[in-house]
Amino acid sequence: MDNPVGIFDSGVGGLTVMQEIIEQLPYENLIYFGDTARVPYGPRPLEEVRGFVFEIINYLVERKVKLVVVACNTATAAGLIEAQAHFDVPIVGVIEPSARGAVQATRDRRVGVIGTVGTINSDAYSKAIRALDAGVTVYSASCPKFVEIVEKGMISDANFLRPKTYNLAKSYLTPLLRVEIDSLILGCTHYPLLKSLLAKASGNDIVLISSAEETAREVQTVLSRRGQLRESMELPEYTFVTTLDPNGFMLLGSRFLGRKITEVELVELAKRTRHRTVS
Repeated sequence: MDNPVGIFDSGVGGLTVMQEIIEQLPYENLIYFGDTARVPYGPRPLEEVRGFVFEIINYLVERKVKLVVVACNTATAAGLIEAQAHFDVPIVGVIEPSARGAVQATRDRRVGVIGTVGTINSDAYSKAIRALDAGVTVYSASCPKFVEIVEKGMISDANFLRPKTYNLAKSYLTPLLRVEIDSLILGCTHYPLLKSLLAKASGNDIVLISSAEETAREVQTVLSRRGQLRESMELPEYTFVTTLDPNGFMLLGSRFLGRKITEVELVELAKRTRHRTVS
């Protein structure tokens, strides 16, 4: 089935999910929607974010996607269940796959979760993990400055080695390490780009669970079960859409995706019209 898979996030962080989908499903056509005009979602009320979720999924459905990936933890917590009940297209979030990966990885049933304020306050990860294994104890910490670090492009090893950046990570993780977690969910799609920093700050004994990797596996499972995997081995099409600053999206997005983005569509959802393509 040649219809594309739609992926969306508040900014460019969800490109880490897209990257994993490309690796696991290299023939699928993909549309990525980055709502950069309203990033970040984390500090916003969940009701407001839920409205964004419906608005973006409506747009993607109009573009004939066969599956939607909510590649944002805050958006998943705010509106996944309601969206799944409302739309006919299958919708996959990032929380349940990550929860499943953590339950499988934990040895002592002590799991840590880091994420945005919105994600952590929603308690979505604790609920998802306990639904899979009620005996797992979940410890959570919000890390509000991580998204800003990533969105500003401060994702090089040189920045990780700076005492200020390392100390920030250590301050976020120390309460979780004190309670002896053995697995840590990176509960934001920006965080895989901080993986080397988080591994250094948490120590080698902690298993890091990437929402990007687990979500890509879920997409493959759903498409396979529905008989919707793309069978053509022709080169797939990757389309990128943003709500603000296509040039900035191309620059930073290329770093997130690990490949050059050469064309980005600019849309303004409130007017439901597509404006122009920048390349």
